[in-house]
Amino acid sequence: MDTQTRHALKQDKFVTATQSGLEWLESNRSGVLRWTIAAVVALGAVIAGLVIWHQRSQAAEQLLSQAMDIYATPLVTPGEPTPPGQQTYATAADRAAAAYPLFERAANQYSWQGAGKTARYFAGVTEVDLGKTAQAEAELKQASAGSGGIAALAKLALANLYAQNGQTSQATALFQKLIAHPATTVPKSAAQLQLAQVYESTDPDKAKQIYAQIEDQDKGTDAAQIAQQKLAKLK
Repeated sequence: MDTQTRHALKQDKFVTATQSGLEWLESNRSGVLRWTIAAVVALGAVIAGLVIWHQRSQAAEQLLSQAMDIYATPLVTPGEPTPPGQQTYATAADRAAAAYPLFERAANQYSWQGAGKTARYFAGVTEVDLGKTAQAEAELKQASAGSGGIAALAKLALANLYAQNGQTSQATALFQKLIAHPATTVPKSAAQLQLAQVYESTDPDKAKQIYAQIEDQDKGTDAAQIAQQKLAKLK
């Protein structure tokens, strides 16, 4: 078969396919229109959802940033000079009281955003500063759910809260969980140091054992240096 003949056959097939397609489209016009409209509506919904999510994320981050600016304000003693117009706080409780409402609002309004989850953790931390133990425990439990850096920080704060309140078994259980599943925000050695500190008053031998382990496994680090100092005091 020569080239010209093959080309003619291909064109015939293309024309036939095109005509068949047009005939099918004509006979199914209403259905095609419905599918097209449905696809456009679905795409519009997806785009609208992404826009709303982005807007809420920005709002959450802005509110969290405002709260963090307050919580990061240095404390000053009465009579100490401060720059004009700058808000100052004399105590950690005063500062926490100012930051807490913003953290709580960000956590409640934007709970599904990353900034909202971070705000939940800081809401618990500020309640610890305010001495609201029960409320802080509830916030930190909620923030510690799941995995990730913020959840690990919340577990650490919750464990320390338990330790401060004499709830040793709850504290040690959380520290051990953090040791078994370390995070970038809470390395294994950090959780070990906290656990060993709890054991200093309840089981000094176990505290020594943990400090020795840190000294051996983290040589040359700050954690190893702290462990060495702790061991020297316990001997």
